[in-house]
Amino acid sequence: MSDGHEEVLDPAELEQSAVLSSDIDESSHRGAFGEFGGEATGLIDRTFRERIVLAGVSLGRVDSEVTDASMDELARLVDTAGADPVARIVQQRDSPDRATYIGQGKAHELRTVSDALDADTVVFDNDLSPAQQGNLEAILKRTALDRTAVILDIFAQNASSPEGKAQVELAQLRYRLPRLRRSGKTFSQQGGGIGTRGPGETQLEVDRRRLMRRVSRLESDLKQIRKNRSTQSKARRRTSNRSVAIVGYTNAGKSTLLNCLTDAGVLVEDRLFATLDATTRRLQLPGGEAVFVSDTVGFVRKLPHQLVEAFKSTLDVVVDADLLVHVVDAADPDPAGSIAAVRVVLEEIGADKVPELFVFNKSDVAPNAARRLVERESGSVAVSSTTGAGIDDLLAVVGRRLRRQSIVTELLVPYERGDVLAMAHREGEVMDSVESDDGWQIVIRVDEGSAGRLADFQVDQSSPGFDVGG
Repeated sequence: MSDGHEEVLDPAELEQSAVLSSDIDESSHRGAFGEFGGEATGLIDRTFRERIVLAGVSLGRVDSEVTDASMDELARLVDTAGADPVARIVQQRDSPDRATYIGQGKAHELRTVSDALDADTVVFDNDLSPAQQGNLEAILKRTALDRTAVILDIFAQNASSPEGKAQVELAQLRYRLPRLRRSGKTFSQQGGGIGTRGPGETQLEVDRRRLMRRVSRLESDLKQIRKNRSTQSKARRRTSNRSVAIVGYTNAGKSTLLNCLTDAGVLVEDRLFATLDATTRRLQLPGGEAVFVSDTVGFVRKLPHQLVEAFKSTLDVVVDADLLVHVVDAADPDPAGSIAAVRVVLEEIGADKVPELFVFNKSDVAPNAARRLVERESGSVAVSSTTGAGIDDLLAVVGRRLRRQSIVTELLVPYERGDVLAMAHREGEVMDSVESDDGWQIVIRVDEGSAGRLADFQVDQSSPGFDVGG
């Protein structure tokens, strides 16, 4: 199977810094996590700016533009992780090579380029199996990482809360467990001498058992956190306050939007995955309704499955939301691809059935693009979280969308049941109120749960209300 085309950045630098393979010490090479040096606590060594060669494979009939966009994003991920991409190699294949993913010939070619540029690590845009990663490192004589490892490393840098740190550690351990094979080669603890001969126990087995115990502990802790979140969610639903979750591609402006809406004070940076921990704030809508608005972790193309699994307790706020505000960067060169990537994750966590409202952010940066996107997506809104433009329109649309999910019903509340009248005002929007001989006759807009609690006071028991399409 023939290798395809190759792109190498900075050809002048490639010629000037050419280093012969034979001059490099093959037993060790400064680099990232693994056999060839670096810090054991991370996947990218941040004691200096690593030099990274990027490698990608375009399989089958995949459009080259899609591959280039994915490689551009990988370069941003590597830069966010604290390293410098120095070259890029793209290959066209019909299918992955089982041993090295890219084939022996391309692997040796990649080794030559990496030696010439004195690269510390090679990062692949495609997911590598543990065997492929080991075979590539044997050929490249330096650390080989995949896209998943880089994303895990970025998450490890940004996790701040105890829950976030536990979630990231769990994802990293699940990633590392099948990659412990190399430790057993060097640190075998098999017995020797009289009375100690036998298979013994290798360091590999010790490490695997230790990591499995840690994984079990983290899973237990996160299960308890998820249970607590479930209890809090039930308590919130009893208050009748609706919930809105802000979702979207990483760096689309979700945290900036939350700060604009609620003065939440959430960290805002122009980099990928700046926010990992969910932040919830109370927001008063123009109609008087109070809602809870939550900022969530950003999504990305090819988001590692183990991260989605580990962050399920955090992502419960998305699953339990009454409305998803899907923030899209209007200046994104491929907004459709970003939307598709977010929807893949929403489907994976079971939130694909939650009503969705598109918000095209950064309209101040790309006004024409934002206008086109709004015209294409019916019911959407264009905003600028930085200048505040369009925020009033967004709040009005959110209010209307939430009211569509509510019930309007008529109640007859006896005068001696002031507590019920207070509950009606607290849990819903009282649209009309008239005093009669038998008590207060009120028309109220409430959610389904509150309507059930007020069912004993409904005027017509056979007709609890009707949906409002306003």
